[in-house]
Amino acid sequence: MESYRKIDLPKKVSRIIDTLQEHGYEAYAVGGCVRDIIIGRIPEDWDITTSATPVQVKELFSYTIDTGIEHGTVTVMLDREGFEVTTYRVDGEYEDNRHPKEVSFTRNLKEDLKRRDFTINAMAYNDTEGLVDIFGGIKDLQSGVIRCVGNARERFGEDALRILRAVRFAAQLGFRVESKTTEAASELAPTLVHISAERIQTELVKLLVSPHPQMIREAYVMGITKVILPELDRAMETGQETIHHAYCVGEHLIQVVLNVPADRYLRLAALFHDIAKPEVKTRDEDGTAHFYGHDAASEQMTKKILRRLKFDNETIRVVCRLVRYHDYHCHIEATAKNVRKAMNLIGKELFPYYVALRRADVLAQSEYKRKEKLESVNRLERIYKEIINKKECVSLKELNINGNDLREVGIAPGKQMGEILHFLLERVIEEPEYNEKEKLLELVALNWERTLS
Repeated sequence: MESYRKIDLPKKVSRIIDTLQEHGYEAYAVGGCVRDIIIGRIPEDWDITTSATPVQVKELFSYTIDTGIEHGTVTVMLDREGFEVTTYRVDGEYEDNRHPKEVSFTRNLKEDLKRRDFTINAMAYNDTEGLVDIFGGIKDLQSGVIRCVGNARERFGEDALRILRAVRFAAQLGFRVESKTTEAASELAPTLVHISAERIQTELVKLLVSPHPQMIREAYVMGITKVILPELDRAMETGQETIHHAYCVGEHLIQVVLNVPADRYLRLAALFHDIAKPEVKTRDEDGTAHFYGHDAASEQMTKKILRRLKFDNETIRVVCRLVRYHDYHCHIEATAKNVRKAMNLIGKELFPYYVALRRADVLAQSEYKRKEKLESVNRLERIYKEIINKKECVSLKELNINGNDLREVGIAPGKQMGEILHFLLERVIEEPEYNEKEKLLELVALNWERTLS
């Protein structure tokens, strides 16, 4: 971490800072971009803080956009690339656990930095003065600690989203949340109810696709999920008394998340694939638990959760489909015919996700028959790849006959045409060699002779 002594700023960032300094103003790169450079990550964007007012910034650059001028932010455009430049500010009283009623500008950099969330995000840098680290950000980076700037309760009281962001940063960086910060987060977690679903969604996804998604367990311990994802709390409190499982439902979900690649769809599907098990749980006379219909019930619950968190329709479609069919073929022999049927049902493009989810599910279960289960999943994957390599038909669009071909032999558009196409597809899925136009037309002639003109 010694690289913080000299940070190589991008030329455009240096140009903005130099321009402001040349006109008598202070200016620094600030926040997450400084943190990322220090730990060897490439910043997603560069933010600049300055003693110049928004009006003064606008006077110095030919093309600016008033992106948040009421809060002191102007976007400076250089060669079609935008950089947010924000005036040093002091926030007024917060009225909604998220936004200050008003902001006032200051000429003091320390006053600006002390209003920021965590020490690792409260550092500033320019080439003239080097790193400005008033609150111990470097020390916390070196120690792997997420710590609020100043009083944690005040910081979280100003903006409740910071409670979830603390866990998210810990997950992304592999850090721990400092004890006083954890205490304040736990105490104020109920105030997350005031945060918009869209903001919660963004932070949740970042946490899940991070290198340490198991930090969602800490969110449960702190009482965060009780507010933003109460279904997970119920899962964490529901045992799975079967020979196939070693964890409660919630811990099993977390283990599956850990066992799938860091893909948005997969991690969400992993988190929710058994989410309805607490709702459908029953026990037989010997105490063994059963979760009949949990796949369909989990699909419906997942849809409600994702809609509540304002996810887009495509994410809802993909994740719900994976949840619905995550157990498909669990007890069915892995044959080419069965795999083609599964690819048709689940979707050819989603089948690799399904395989990854099945494998992760097995790895998060008990040792009971694990080897046999994994061999079954591996067989599914091998057969899938063979089907792809052979270009075998698994969907209507791959069928070597279409509605125009049927019209030419006298089948009118409508319900019957659809039934015929699905009949032909089922036959081809059973026997791929039938996917030739001549053979398919022969099947039509044989089965719909009276219909043909």
